[in-house]
Amino acid sequence: MGIFEALPWSFYEDDTTRFWVHYGLVLLGLLLAVITFIVQWLSPAPYGKHERTDANWGVMIPQRIGHILSDAVPDVLLFLIRNKSFSHGYKNPYVALGITLGGFFPNCLYHFVNADFIGSAHYNNNYFFDPRFIIGIVLFIVGYIINKWADWKLRSLRDRKGSTGYYIPYGGLFELVTCPNYFGEFVEWIGWSIATWSAAGFVWTVFASATFFPRARHNHQW
Repeated sequence: MGIFEALPWSFYEDDTTRFWVHYGLVLLGLLLAVITFIVQWLSPAPYGKHERTDANWGVMIPQRIGHILSDAVPDVLLFLIRNKSFSHGYKNPYVALGITLGGFFPNCLYHFVNADFIGSAHYNNNYFFDPRFIIGIVLFIVGYIINKWADWKLRSLRDRKGSTGYYIPYGGLFELVTCPNYFGEFVEWIGWSIATWSAAGFVWTVFASATFFPRARHNHQW
């Protein structure tokens, strides 16, 4: 396989049901990302430091259950974010059901199209040496390290304060960007989309960005 040679997709045949289902879902995912960006840019989703008691997002359920339902169940389709699903820090014991469902359905959609592509695209054995794969994996690892460091920084600050409240951290990437944890995860998914070289990976990255950037903006204003 030459540098940046097109992948031999086994299902990439025009006018087949597989083609239209896969790329129809990809386009649906892109539309959902645009809607998500607009909605969350105008008003932050009511969880975490932006939680509001007046938000009509449904009944309150235990947050750990909600997070497992929204992230862990879709992960059965694509085992990518185990750490995000089970090793998540919780401050509030409950979360609105609407928030859980708002994560569950998009995760099912994006995880499915990514799993469908990975399971169908016949990567050449030499693809491990392809610049796309190497660059993508490096970015994914760097993003993961940034994300974990930022999460550790936030948790350790709270532990030192002896409180479950929210605090503004300083030092490192916190001096350069508002939310290094979001930035790190954004870099992860950029790496994923490059390594897989897929429309499915790209649209997942777009959706993730549609939540990260508005959320970081509201956190900065907070």
